[in-house]
Amino acid sequence: MDEAVLKELLAGLPLGSIRFYDRTGSTNDEAARWAEADAPHLSLVVADEQTAGRGRLGRRWYTPPGGALAFSLILRSVGQVAGQDAILPCVPYLPNEGIPRLTALGALAVCDALRQEYSLDPQIKWPNDVLLEGCKVAGVLAEADWEGERLGSVILGIGINVAVQSVPPQDELLFPATCVEAALGKPVERWALLRAVLQALLQWLPRLNSMDFLRTWEGQLAFRGKWVRITFKQGSSLKGVVLGLNPDGALRLRLPTGEVTAIQFGELNLRPVDRYRKSAKLEHEE
Repeated sequence: MDEAVLKELLAGLPLGSIRFYDRTGSTNDEAARWAEADAPHLSLVVADEQTAGRGRLGRRWYTPPGGALAFSLILRSVGQVAGQDAILPCVPYLPNEGIPRLTALGALAVCDALRQEYSLDPQIKWPNDVLLEGCKVAGVLAEADWEGERLGSVILGIGINVAVQSVPPQDELLFPATCVEAALGKPVERWALLRAVLQALLQWLPRLNSMDFLRTWEGQLAFRGKWVRITFKQGSSLKGVVLGLNPDGALRLRLPTGEVTAIQFGELNLRPVDRYRKSAKLEHEE
């Protein structure tokens, strides 16, 4: 794969510019530097291998050569793209909702591609992972660049485990992982999957602030109606039954007392209670 071939494979999609790297530290970092240098809206960074890929909370995201998809899309806000009035409608006006919705945008796009192209049944583990049969197959990291109160850009990074070699060794996992090929039982063409994800993402982007977007996101939540434990960065935790989402994208839980509470997007982990009990030491270390 090279940049010219990638551009040909993605021809017809309304993207900005495209950059391809055989090997880089992080596609999000490359995209952020490019955004600072005035990369156009919907510019795309793709890498065959990442040496410093990361997920939420700074965790390492494993991206070996030849086995995964790692890419980042540069999104510009309202007023930064001539002739377009609502590029990211929820970000400038609802800043607390912007990052959760953009994270969900990436997750929904991956789900749509896996369902439509391969008839798989993915789910979204709130707030940013995609699961297949209860195991993580993809993660999304949205990072905003604020210049005071002005949004400069959002970098939407997506990593997908495609081939078997993309799944980290078991002793490095904090949550069970899988890959698309394992779920499907046959080889998958990575770049065709990339095109399908981008196509789905571009279809959802104009509806980012719609009730249809929220309903679809909510309808694909993993562990809905089941007990989960939320562990916060400072060490506290709570458990409850997943009920759904609030309009701002917060996770709605029913606590053991019967009280319903909303968990805001932030530095936290979500695990099903039965899995939490089986791996308490690992969860504590995380």
